Amino acid sequence: MAIESSRKAEVIRDFACKDGDNGSVEVQVAVLTEDITSLTEHLKIHRKDFASRRGLVNKVGRRSRLLRYLRTKNVGRYRILIERLGLRR
Repeated sequence: MAIESSRKAEVIRDFACKDGDNGSVEVQVAVLTEDITSLTEHLKIHRKDFASRRGLVNKVGRRSRLLRYLRTKNVGRYRILIERLGLRR
């Protein structure tokens, strides 16, 4: 259910602000979004996997907190990120 390391590296490379950036808010939100979509697909097949459902809820909450932080610090970066990820906000 976790994303593959090659896919994760690709997401980090796409959303990094500079070389070697893997901890910025944009990268964290992008990786969490990738995890969330993966878990969502898994839960469509395995409806009774409540441990994965709990992990999904935690990841959604963490992404929400990171997006709230980014919105308060820099609205421009927030809007660009939302648009690039295709999130509804």
